[in-house]
Amino acid sequence: MTQLVPVDLVVEVLSAALGETADGRDDKVSRLLAEADLPEDVADRIGGEVNRLKTTAARWRRRGRELAALYSTAHELAQLRDVDELLERLVQRAHDLIGTDVTYLSEFHVASGELRVRTTLGTVAPSFPNLRVPPGMGLASMVVTTRSPQWTSRYDAMTQAPHDSGIDAAVEAEGLVSLLGVPLLAGDEVLGVLFAANRIPHTFTHEEISLLSAFADHAAVVLQTARLLADTRRSDAETRTAYGELSRHVEAMERASRVHEDLTGLVLQGGDATDVADALGRALRCTVTMLDAELRTTDDRPLDESAVREAVTRSRRSGRCVFLTGDDGRSRVVVAVVAGSTLLGALVLDQGALAFGPVEQRTAERAAQITALLLLKQDAVVEAEQRLRGDLLTDLLSGDPARSQPAVARAAARGVHVERMRSVVLLAVDTDHRRAAVRAAGRVAGPDGLVGEHANRVVALTPEPDPAAAARAVHAAVSRAVGGGVLAVGAATGPATGLHERCEAAESCLRVLPALGLRDGAVTSDEYLPYTALFGPGEQRVQAFVDATIGPVLEWDAERGSALLPTLAAYLDNRCSPVATARALHLHKNTVLQRLDRVSELLGARWQEPDHLFRIGIAVRLRLLGTTIGTP
Repeated sequence: MTQLVPVDLVVEVLSAALGETADGRDDKVSRLLAEADLPEDVADRIGGEVNRLKTTAARWRRRGRELAALYSTAHELAQLRDVDELLERLVQRAHDLIGTDVTYLSEFHVASGELRVRTTLGTVAPSFPNLRVPPGMGLASMVVTTRSPQWTSRYDAMTQAPHDSGIDAAVEAEGLVSLLGVPLLAGDEVLGVLFAANRIPHTFTHEEISLLSAFADHAAVVLQTARLLADTRRSDAETRTAYGELSRHVEAMERASRVHEDLTGLVLQGGDATDVADALGRALRCTVTMLDAELRTTDDRPLDESAVREAVTRSRRSGRCVFLTGDDGRSRVVVAVVAGSTLLGALVLDQGALAFGPVEQRTAERAAQITALLLLKQDAVVEAEQRLRGDLLTDLLSGDPARSQPAVARAAARGVHVERMRSVVLLAVDTDHRRAAVRAAGRVAGPDGLVGEHANRVVALTPEPDPAAAARAVHAAVSRAVGGGVLAVGAATGPATGLHERCEAAESCLRVLPALGLRDGAVTSDEYLPYTALFGPGEQRVQAFVDATIGPVLEWDAERGSALLPTLAAYLDNRCSPVATARALHLHKNTVLQRLDRVSELLGARWQEPDHLFRIGIAVRLRLLGTTIGTP
């Protein structure tokens, strides 16, 4: 039987239902049904339908609020242009919209197939931001592969995707239990995965999944647009940069062309290396310093900066410019001037208004090459002059008046006055370094001096009155040029002193010094006069003295191959102690005594008396010294 319900009651019940949010029976609807005096089953039926209506209405109201928030957020995101700021705002709005404990976004890298956590909200563990997800691992990779939402109420029990120990550790450190991930899709391209996660078990509803998916769709469109705009701005900036670089390159090429024309003109007009440095400095608007082969400036100032010297070495090996940064932060460019394997000098450019780009570097390198050509040209002139001066020196030192006297006149015609020379310096230099030694010594001697090669020695005549000072100056210059290992001997000369004889005295000293342990340094022949007197040219008395004093010992060693002379020398060096002599020679004491007995037989029983022992000691020293320097 149909039960009639008053219309007014229906209207009041519906109005009450739509105005309330509670679902219980103890509300206005319940009171209205109780007052209507309806059968209990009818009242219960009406109450149940009303509650269902209230629930549906509440769900639609919530859905309306969510959609309003969704579109409001999409509008807000659309106003952003910076990608990083957009990602942060995207995660923040998703966090507010879904209401989970943690929200984060993982960016997908197509090339590597990895996902990297880019932006998070609600996280506390430091290991979670920037977490990398390997390809095919975890829930995130499953979202990328399926391009659809994926979720789990308990991550630790998840079996639909492979686990990774690193990801599991990060999730555990963050305390995440339930996760929902939805893809950010731009057409078929996956931009990333948006995650909502709770620290308690939670079963995500269809409404939550749909809401986050819809938000992700809006966000993907906005993100893709922002990326395209960023790419456009970046391309525009790159285009402007490229245009600016092209303009600078064209300007640099024009500048390099002008420099090339100027340098070519310098070569044709007979310019020198200094002119090249000036032209290069004007073109590149910088200060250019020219260094010579000894890495000294043109005003003869030594360059003490080890960094520049090391840079010259590197540039010499590579043939390219080498960059340095000074203490003031300004750039410095060093390029070596070389011809083959020979270092002729270097150019040092202190950067000015222009940046040193590739064109400027090539310009500096070309200038170094032209500088080398000009230096070689100058060297050829110097070499011709040096050969002429060397011939003059050879004639002057010949000892033949028929050659030396005309040479004095020829030298005077070239501005070299032999009668004004006060010092002669002889140098022992390796054959490979003699050319450089002649050049270096020539710079010291100056235009008034005379330098050349004679009898395998480098000889320098200078007006310096002090032979010691002359030897030191020449030795210093030559050592810098050849890297050391130079022995120089100076001797005084002048109108009353024969030049030929003074050179022979210096030569005798040069022969003796290595035997005395001196192979690098500057001395005078007078400092070693006793040795030069003994081993000078034509001296035969020394050998006669040695033969008369220890001749039998020398003959015994020569005939039998014995070692009496070394034993005798060691005996004298060790204060005539047989024990010390045996220790010095690594021999048994008896062996030494036997040899000394043989010496007694040869030299006589009185050989150890003071006068005899003194003369024997001198003879032994002279013999050993003569053997060292090659005197028979």
